[in-house]
Amino acid sequence: MRPLDENETTQVFEKIFKFTGNNLKNIVENPSHEGPDPSPGRYCFRLQRNHVYYVSESLVRRATNIKRDNLVALGTQVGKFTKGGRFHLTIQGLGLLAANAKHKVWLKPTSEMSFLYGNHVLKGGLGRITENISPGDGVVVFSMADVPLGFGVAAKSTQDCRKMDPNGIVVLRQADIGEYLRMEDEL
Repeated sequence: MRPLDENETTQVFEKIFKFTGNNLKNIVENPSHEGPDPSPGRYCFRLQRNHVYYVSESLVRRATNIKRDNLVALGTQVGKFTKGGRFHLTIQGLGLLAANAKHKVWLKPTSEMSFLYGNHVLKGGLGRITENISPGDGVVVFSMADVPLGFGVAAKSTQDCRKMDPNGIVVLRQADIGEYLRMEDEL
């Protein structure tokens, strides 16, 4: 497990910024109260086998006693780097994104299952949507009970959504919590 280099950090922060906006500051400066130290530590990003983890510094110090080959995971996985060197967010980071999301979409109960089966969010299934969403913005998808279901990229702006056909795509799905069942062999 090692710290991210400058290029990797830039890619991770750009991707997270797309979903959190200025709330990225809350993620980076979040105090950690884990460990034996009475003073709060910080959270940091670490890389292990192309997977990026969000973990407290206290836990990182304790994990140095474990051999790299034997360390499977540490903290919350936020994403991974592909073989081509690009960074992709994974569903395990949904809790972090949902707590700091800038743009949100709420689904009607009738369209939740469709989203959890891997489909995009359609206008007909939209319950609520935050204002000032532009095409290409990162969006976190919630149920009407404020349970985070996944995330994706806005296909249309908030204003365009009001004029759309009910079968028009509002959010292009990137990840959803249904992946835990669909891809349980890989996860």
